[in-house]
Amino acid sequence: MTWVAAVARLRARREPGVLVTVATVRGHAPRRAGAKLVVGQTETWGSIGGGNIEAVAIDRARELNGTADAEPELMEFALNDKVTGRHGVQCCGGAVTVLLEPLPVVQAVAVFGVGHVGLELARILARHNLDLHLIDTRPDILTDERLSVLADAVAQIHVHHTPLLPEEVLTELAPGTHVLIMTHDHAEDAALCDAALRTAGLGSIGLIGSAAKWARFRQRLAAEGGHDAATIDRIKTPIGMAGITGKEPATIAVSVAADLLQTFEHDRHRAVPNAVAAAPFAPVAGSA
Repeated sequence: MTWVAAVARLRARREPGVLVTVATVRGHAPRRAGAKLVVGQTETWGSIGGGNIEAVAIDRARELNGTADAEPELMEFALNDKVTGRHGVQCCGGAVTVLLEPLPVVQAVAVFGVGHVGLELARILARHNLDLHLIDTRPDILTDERLSVLADAVAQIHVHHTPLLPEEVLTELAPGTHVLIMTHDHAEDAALCDAALRTAGLGSIGLIGSAAKWARFRQRLAAEGGHDAATIDRIKTPIGMAGITGKEPATIAVSVAADLLQTFEHDRHRAVPNAVAAAPFAPVAGSA
């Protein structure tokens, strides 16, 4: 498997990883500059030369996988028989610098309803490195022509046309996906709110609409859905930044996107991937 395919696999699994690259080589070394290794939580793909270089790099990569806000870093290795590494001696005679680049799990957002506001929101979110799910029941909303404005997207976009039961998409979403409910039909919104509260592992749940709409929904979620008050409070409404009051679709979309980006920041500072937390590390010359 190529390193590009390995990175894509980690992203699809929503698993953190580290891309390890031989950055510089002086003298003799097991691999040339540019050799790459991808390190997941339990698997690796590729090689930067084996031996102490690779083993130490994997150890450090796994530490980074368990660290919130991990930054790229360089490791230097002296390749001679006078330096003993934690995984043995390699005496090729040169020196190697290795770059470790963390590959964090990207955020995921599902937008239910891609009307005027939904499309403007998709245009903003598509410019960010995330997984963006667009869901709508109307056949004319998710056409290639209408979504052509997202052609230069940085995000990976997943289009779901669901004529009957859009709430079924909720069970397909990755854990932690943030859900925004803004369809054209209040009955559809209500069904999605109920289903979202019953779906384990979602991130935030946001609902567009007025206070009057939410009052009706809240009563229905309690009386018909059987949800308690604490569960219903998981739904945030109205969505967007409180200080932005414009009604134009693009203005609403900017407000909602800014609010969501704040949620991302909160997640980033709070969450640590499911790996062993790293102890403080000081790069030390090893042997390879």
